[in-house]
Amino acid sequence: MAGKKIKADDKSFSSANLAAALQKQDSVAVALALRNNGVVVPLLDVEGPAQVRVFRRGESDKYMLLLFSSAANYVRMVPAESDHRVIMYDSPTLLEFLEQNKGVLEAVWFDVAGPHAMQASADDVINALSLPRSE
Repeated sequence: MAGKKIKADDKSFSSANLAAALQKQDSVAVALALRNNGVVVPLLDVEGPAQVRVFRRGESDKYMLLLFSSAANYVRMVPAESDHRVIMYDSPTLLEFLEQNKGVLEAVWFDVAGPHAMQASADDVINALSLPRSE
């Protein structure tokens, strides 16, 4: 699962439900979209297994996980780069990543380059993804 090099207009990497939730700035709808529809996760351009790309503010010892409602929003954040690799994470995969890395994550950002950015703590996202599902 090395991820996929994408173009800005690649519609196969998007979550309309997450985009709608972010537009409303509705944290409950964001949680539901993450649980049910997945999220676009940027990857490092490396050989071998996929590695999630995290970002650091200045010299901070903590990182930020940036997640996106679409590949286009990721490309909008780093337009000068020529190799954009992403993967769609479903709820269990995102939860596993967050649980393994929450100690080094200071924040989780959604669509940080806009148009409707939101921020949460790793613990808040973990809690939302860990809620029991109603049958």
